[in-house]
Amino acid sequence: MIPASGTRRNILTIDPQDNMKVLKGLSSSIRIRILRLLHSNGPMNVNELTKALQLPQSTVATNVQVLKDSDLIRTETIKASKGQQKICSARYDEVFIRLDGISAQQQDRMIEVAMPLGLYTSYQVSAPCGLCSTEGIIGLLDVPDLFLDPSRMQASLLWFGRGHVEYKFPNNAKIAKAEVEAIEFSMEISSEVPGTNSDWPSDISLWVNDVLAGTWTSPGDFGDKRGIYTPRWWKLEGSQYGKLTTWNISEKGCFVDGVKVSRITLKQLDLAAHHSIRLKIGIDERAKRPGGVNIFGRGFGNYDQDIVMRLYLRH
Repeated sequence: MIPASGTRRNILTIDPQDNMKVLKGLSSSIRIRILRLLHSNGPMNVNELTKALQLPQSTVATNVQVLKDSDLIRTETIKASKGQQKICSARYDEVFIRLDGISAQQQDRMIEVAMPLGLYTSYQVSAPCGLCSTEGIIGLLDVPDLFLDPSRMQASLLWFGRGHVEYKFPNNAKIAKAEVEAIEFSMEISSEVPGTNSDWPSDISLWVNDVLAGTWTSPGDFGDKRGIYTPRWWKLEGSQYGKLTTWNISEKGCFVDGVKVSRITLKQLDLAAHHSIRLKIGIDERAKRPGGVNIFGRGFGNYDQDIVMRLYLRH
């Protein structure tokens, strides 16, 4: 992977045919709980994991060994007050399982940029709307002008009923004088309704360089349970999490989670002509089901990630 500017996150992208040991490591609810604990709490020893999970130490130790064998965690044995202790730490923030045949060589030619949720460069929204950080509400609810508040830089969740927010990503492929084979955006989103409603379809669209790339229909605004990373202060009646969607645009068209949603191709985006790549997320004025949008960032929802852009470069 080619490093890019912004907060560095450790991401593992695998082809399931070549990485069965990773799939084995992920194929247990206990091991998933261990990974989430290590991700949220930092390094822990086996005794600390045993106490947090409320499981027998032998069960925890066995699953820690599987995770180590899968290269999903690293362990270090250090001296303790009595004997030695094994310290475990997570190796990755995210694991992506590719089902589209992206090769390891293509992964090596990938540039990734993570965009903080509040770093939008322009917006046009209407109520219901709002912003909040992991600490609390930013400004006042349902006041579109407060989307200009400098505190928006701390936003971890934003929502609006109509309109859009736009982000400007660096076109690092142009800087590298490389041709783009595919561009991909990953984000956690859902519909928006006062309160929550799991049956609230919303047509959410993406524009790239002012070209409408595609539209995906969110099934609802989810509040059946608290999001994994959603802060405890956030009321349970509010939006809790979304769907992690991956938008991929290549010469074959625009796909969302592997399903083709439009015939828009890279050529129509004309990436080489621009020093930046402008991503707009919102509700198209012609949407048949304009049910608003929630966008979740780090510290909210189920995935603890920013809006991520990946550029796959041609050889």
